[in-house]
Amino acid sequence: MTQEIASKRLKTSGPLIGTHNGHFHADEALAVYLLRLLPTYNPSSLVRTRDPALLSTCHTVVDVGGEYIPSTNRYDHHQRTFTTTFPKRSTKLSSAGLVYLHFGKPIIAQRTSLPESSPEVSLLHEKLYADFVEALDAHDNGISVYDPASTPNLQKRFNDNGVTLGSLVNDLNQNWSEEAPPRSPANADSTANGTSKPQPKSAEQIQAEEDARFLEASTLMGTTFLRKLDYYHRAWLPARTLVHSVYHGRRKHDSSGQIMVFPNGSVPWKDHLYALETENSSEPKVIYVLYPEGPHEGAKWRVQAVSVSRDSFESRKALKEEWRGVRDEELDKVSGIKGCVFVHASGFIGGNKTFDGAMEMARRSIER
Repeated sequence: MTQEIASKRLKTSGPLIGTHNGHFHADEALAVYLLRLLPTYNPSSLVRTRDPALLSTCHTVVDVGGEYIPSTNRYDHHQRTFTTTFPKRSTKLSSAGLVYLHFGKPIIAQRTSLPESSPEVSLLHEKLYADFVEALDAHDNGISVYDPASTPNLQKRFNDNGVTLGSLVNDLNQNWSEEAPPRSPANADSTANGTSKPQPKSAEQIQAEEDARFLEASTLMGTTFLRKLDYYHRAWLPARTLVHSVYHGRRKHDSSGQIMVFPNGSVPWKDHLYALETENSSEPKVIYVLYPEGPHEGAKWRVQAVSVSRDSFESRKALKEEWRGVRDEELDKVSGIKGCVFVHASGFIGGNKTFDGAMEMARRSIER
């Protein structure tokens, strides 16, 4: 019966991709979408089954089958002997990571029109894995973001409800209250008062609905991936050159080397700054970054404290404590600096009407 149902779902256009039916996850949802971005798989058909006979007819199989054999397009990670990781990373791959490992560069090259062998494609390949795909691999393999051995007493300060891409995909699965009751003598076509009961769905209907939900999940994962790729290609990557220039020329604005200025507005600077500081470990670390709120003449200026690490809310040195939560003329009086606009209550960012005022706010905060 299972083979008959699955066979009815097969289509004849393009190479056939196989994955498992039943409860689906973010990793195979993304894996299928990534494959379908490539010319080889566009168009392609999809079958969701655990039937080995049907899977053997597939051109490519992901997240099922118990085999990782790239030469025959088998990309499962559930077998006990599987230990493959992305280069220079330690997280065991899921089906998403496996497909990305083998096909990520051609997908990036196709989307960006960059040569596949270019260093830019390699950089984007590594960046997207570290910032997007790796979390999916870890989640599917049951790997915690923190090492339990080194954080035995770690507790959340608040409940974030675990809202992640993985949880959003999980929400698309059918839940117990949506499942039709099975046929039984007690499950008659009508109730005692004569009203009709909902008829149980056929296996074909249930599978068709499940497949539709999977395709919705696949689209969610894939379009999110493409948005991230477009951002890194169009914003993050071009910013790299600018951040390098600003970093190496920062002393023309302040001799301490602890203040960095973006004269034309903020760019995605954090990743690139931390990388530069690692490469130039003997140099003083940057404490504040200055930039105008917009490109127009007369724009107000921001002074932002650099955080201790990429994912931290803690600043290396927050703006002066007595300025925090104060605004406008009152802040002018407290600070002794003209043109002040505000300082955030945590001290991680502040504003001034002029570049000189913002620079003075940064310098006085460093000197304290």
